[in-house]
Formats: sequence, structure tokens, C-alpha cells
Amino acid sequence: MRLLDRYILRELLVAVLWAAAVLTFVLVLGNIFKQVSALLVNHNLPISYILAFIGYLLPFLLTFTIPWGLLTGILLVFGRWSASNELTAVRANGVPLTRVAAPVLVVAGLLSLLCLWINLQVAPRAQENIRTSFYQIATTDPIALFNSEQIITDFPNRKIYVGKKFGDRLENIHVYELNRDGEVLRVVYARTGSLSVDLERKQLLLKLTGTRFEQRDEGSPSDLTRIRDGITMQEFVFPISLEELYNKKMARRGLNIQTAPELFTNLKSGTAESRSAVLTEVNQRFSFSLACLTLGLVAIPLGVVAQRRETSVGFAISLAVAVVYFFLIQLVKILKVKPQFHPELLVWVPNLIFLGLGLWLFRRMASR
Repeated sequence: MRLLDRYILRELLVAVLWAAAVLTFVLVLGNIFKQVSALLVNHNLPISYILAFIGYLLPFLLTFTIPWGLLTGILLVFGRWSASNELTAVRANGVPLTRVAAPVLVVAGLLSLLCLWINLQVAPRAQENIRTSFYQIATTDPIALFNSEQIITDFPNRKIYVGKKFGDRLENIHVYELNRDGEVLRVVYARTGSLSVDLERKQLLLKLTGTRFEQRDEGSPSDLTRIRDGITMQEFVFPISLEELYNKKMARRGLNIQTAPELFTNLKSGTAESRSAVLTEVNQRFSFSLACLTLGLVAIPLGVVAQRRETSVGFAISLAVAVVYFFLIQLVKILKVKPQFHPELLVWVPNLIFLGLGLWLFRRMASR
């Protein structure tokens, strides 16, 4: 039996690692084009930022690709064994399907624990690092944030337009200072400019030359007839608070970037509605971590029934199962904002449905 277990584990781990790697690669590419492409267009970001972004993104993606990879790997392995009659031969020698599936379920349980650790600790930290990465670039390589003919909107209460960029030199600069309603109160025009960082005061210093100021009426900033020309200066240093930039990025620190200790601390305080949201987030992370065990139980009988050697068939079945499972999860997320529906319990519904389906299919297959 140990020989059989080693054979099953070797086949399964190779298939799972291969499937998870392919799925992770595809999702990484998709997220790079979706989230990084806009930054690449608007900013001249260094390659180190792109690599760091991928590193921060991986833990979040692994919470999806590990259970999906396990589902695909089991379908491929059991489909191939069933098609080549290996599984029939093993069962003909008195080995029940439950015994064949035992090492598979052990692997699924261990992967569920891994996903739980990622969901509770690793992924929230990575998500927080993604949110603060712009601040880190501003302190280390601020010139990378600016590009020719682009409007920078990341700084609090300011919009900055740069006409041309030549290395560290900026030309045709427009700085728009905004009020709380996002209306322009003052415009600073400059022929050229350069950037430096004052870490002691937590400031980004925009040094402008050939500067002209334009002031708008505070009562009606949209009334262009009340624009007043301000003073003209040959040189002017425009300070931009890095602390405000950091606070802006962290202002909406949602539950998804809080670690388990932070969530449990929030459960002890706050309103009933906020505690309900935190409780739902905690249950969701535990529930989603069990996806490996749930999908693994469903995949074993589906792989046996499929009886296919082709990899494409295994991927197609895994895609269909995964789409239904993740669709149910997204459907439950819609109800998270409605405490009267007890969303902390609803997040377990997808697992319960697939767990029941898996047990029913497995029982029917084992009794044959």
C-alpha cells in the first residue's frame, strides 16, 4: 500500500504543480495588463516595481489557483487512470476507492491549511503592500511617477501636468490645487522643474523655474471671469506632503487587507453592523480555504467518470466546476452588505453544496 500511496502522490503532485503554475501564470498576465498597464502608460515605472507588484499579487492569486490546480490535477490523474484501466486493476485487487482517495484527501487537507495561512496572514499583507507601493516609489524614485503629456492625480488635493520629460528634467508644468470638492482654486505654471525628496520632513520637493501663479475665487472657483493673475517668480519650491500621500492610499483600509489578529480585534469593538462585516470576512476566509478539500472530493468521482486521457478534457471539466463554484462565492458576496441575511453563514453555502455533491458522487462511485 505504501508503494501505491507513493505512486498516487507522485502523479498527483506533478499534475497539481503543473496546473497551478499554468493557471497562476495566466492570471498574473491578466492582472498585469489590467492593473499595471495604466501605470506603465501614466508613469515611467522601473522594472523592479513590476517585479514587486507580481510578488505582492501572487499570494492573492494562489488562493484561487491552488484549489483550482488541485481540482485540475485530480481530474487529469484519475481520468487517465480510469481510461487506462489502472484504477480498475487496483480495485480488482481488493483496494476500495476510499483507500485510493485517502492520500489525495490528505494532500487536499494540507493545501487547505496552506490556503488558510495565506488568506489570514500573507495575502492581506501583500494587498497592503500593493496599496503603499506608490508611496514607496515617491520616496525612492519620484521622477518615475511623471511622464510626458500626462496628468498625475495620485497626490492629495493636487493634479500635476507635465508637458515634456527629459531624464530628470520636467518642462511645461501645470500644478492644479483643488478644494475639498475637487474644484481648482489655484494654478501654478512653470517652464521647467525638477524633483527631490526631503525624508526628514516627509516631503516631495518640486523645484520650479519661470513660475507664474493664477488664483481663482474661493466662493465660485468655476467662474472663470474672477480669475486673478498672481505673482511671477523665477524660482519656486512647491512642497508635496508624502505623509498625506500615504494617508490617502491607506484612507480606505478595507477588511480585505487586515490580518487575522486585526480582524479579531475589530470583532470586540465597533457597531453591530461593523462587527457583522468583520465576522463575515473571517468566515469567508475560513470557508474559502476549504475549497481544496471540497473541490478535491468532487474531482475524484468526476475524474473516474470522465475516463479521458486528454489534458484538454480535464481542463474543460475543471473550468466548468470552478466557474460554478466561484460564481456561487461571488453571488454570496453580493449579500455581504445585508446583515439581515446573516452573510457570515451564507459564505459557507458554496462549500456545503459542493461538499454534499462530492459525498453523493463519491458514495455512488465507491459502491460500484
